[in-house]
Amino acid sequence: MCHCSVCRYTHGAPCSFHTPLPVGVEPEFIAPSRLDKLTCYGEPGSKSGLYFCSTCGCHIGGYYGQWTVSTAIFDANRDDNILLFNAHMLPDSSPDGGIAAIFSTVDGRQLQIDDLDGKALPSPVLPRELQSTNEQLRAQCHCGGVSFTIARPSAAFLASPESKGVVSGANVIAWMFVALDHISPAPSKDGFLIGTAKAYQSSDDVTRVFCGTCGATVFYHCKERPHIIDVAMGILRAPEGAMAENWSVWRAGRPAWPENGMRYHAGFSQALIEGMKQWGKERGHPQDFVIP
Repeated sequence: MCHCSVCRYTHGAPCSFHTPLPVGVEPEFIAPSRLDKLTCYGEPGSKSGLYFCSTCGCHIGGYYGQWTVSTAIFDANRDDNILLFNAHMLPDSSPDGGIAAIFSTVDGRQLQIDDLDGKALPSPVLPRELQSTNEQLRAQCHCGGVSFTIARPSAAFLASPESKGVVSGANVIAWMFVALDHISPAPSKDGFLIGTAKAYQSSDDVTRVFCGTCGATVFYHCKERPHIIDVAMGILRAPEGAMAENWSVWRAGRPAWPENGMRYHAGFSQALIEGMKQWGKERGHPQDFVIP
């Protein structure tokens, strides 16, 4: 699990979930899918970069001389032993530790802390005019193609983790529930688009939005909550860190759709659920709430 700012800002998730393939081994795509049907975010004309689905935005992995693949895209109902969660990479990239501060073991196995021997790229700093202020929270994907602000509400925004984000390519994604009229510039009415965003209709009543350039998950909107839009917390630029606690109240006791996560990797999902409960108690977040 990599918590660096590049992974958070390109995925829209609290961190990325990747497993390396042996050198020389490449993914075998199932027709009609092909490598050239994916969008590559990297150096123009180079094979190296992050790859995501051009239609729905799901990250499938990256290639930098060796393939890494996103663990969330594997089939459910398989043996948990196929994937071994072994490390939090670069948790200090976020001042608050992000979700690395939530759990430190999976299936009783202590997770390593990997800082890449200090060789990680520094987190990019936004120009002063784009930085968050006390009254405006900046949200921006890695490439900057999608960028907007969220006005501070009279009470903190509600936030919740969701286990198993298949469309994002991450095992967990976190959402902040924001009134549409608090977002500037306002998303378009025909797909909730801003800048380089693309929309994907995952069901009749659900629209998902991602950056068409870097693949970051941006929004989730459902018709039953027409005036609320879910903002992917991985693209928030809160100075206090990835959990954005100065802006949000977390539903710590119940992630959304926990049964989905349990189907894919029960050990990881249980670690997240139990860790969130304890973290919420320590930080003063409610165990549950109703989304308005």
